[in-house]
Amino acid sequence: MSEYTGMKFSFILLFSVFFVYAGSAQDLEVGIFGGGCYYLGDVNPSGHFKGTRLAYGVLARYNIDSRWAVKLSGTRGTVTGNSANTWFLPDRNLQFESPVTDISAVAEFNFLPYFTGSKRNFISPYVFAGIGMFFFKPASIGVELQPLGTEGQQVGYDGRKPYSLIGFNIPFGLGVKAGITRKIGMTLFWEMHKTFSDYLDDISTTYYLDGAVIDPNDPGQYLSDPTMSYQPGMQRGNSRNQDWYSFYGITITYKFALDGSKRCKDAYNF
Repeated sequence: MSEYTGMKFSFILLFSVFFVYAGSAQDLEVGIFGGGCYYLGDVNPSGHFKGTRLAYGVLARYNIDSRWAVKLSGTRGTVTGNSANTWFLPDRNLQFESPVTDISAVAEFNFLPYFTGSKRNFISPYVFAGIGMFFFKPASIGVELQPLGTEGQQVGYDGRKPYSLIGFNIPFGLGVKAGITRKIGMTLFWEMHKTFSDYLDDISTTYYLDGAVIDPNDPGQYLSDPTMSYQPGMQRGNSRNQDWYSFYGITITYKFALDGSKRCKDAYNF
């Protein structure tokens, strides 16, 4: 079984379980997300919110009861970084940007009883965690980086192999839910995504070319070491720390009451 086939099978299994739990939900909310995204990695080790770009998405939330919900979301944004803006090896002159498409399923826990449309329980802080899959494609100065093998992957340097542009991640975060009307709800949230890849930025290990003999007209060679000054084996990134990305912003949802849920909720809340 290939890596991609195994990931696809695992994700189908994940969403099957997701919808089994969703079958016991009291109501369904669907909506949109707007906000920002950024990344943490080899050209931004610790600068939260640095390099924020626009992000957007859609979501569906099944409210199981007033405390628990499950959410399926699809989100897209662009992450970026530049070694000149960080304390970690700032002279590498390495930069990138990459679109990130994330599909995640999470469980949400409300600290206070809450559901959209309630007159009593219309606001609550909440936390969430789950599992997701993401797709990315790093580029620099308009050139896609993964096919170039900038750390010697395409030539098998030091046994290295091309990295995948698809990966799993663990999303988790916190936020606040608020009911705006009987049908419309809003959340403010911040979420982090722990990935299992160190190549969201195309940077991980060491240089593989002698900078003095790099051909500046060859994108594969030049983008591996734009300074043309490093030697094979010198540090290019930090392979001990894998990359992260984050989304934050606002969601607006519209509630659809499912069969059997409206009468009970109305009696308790209105």
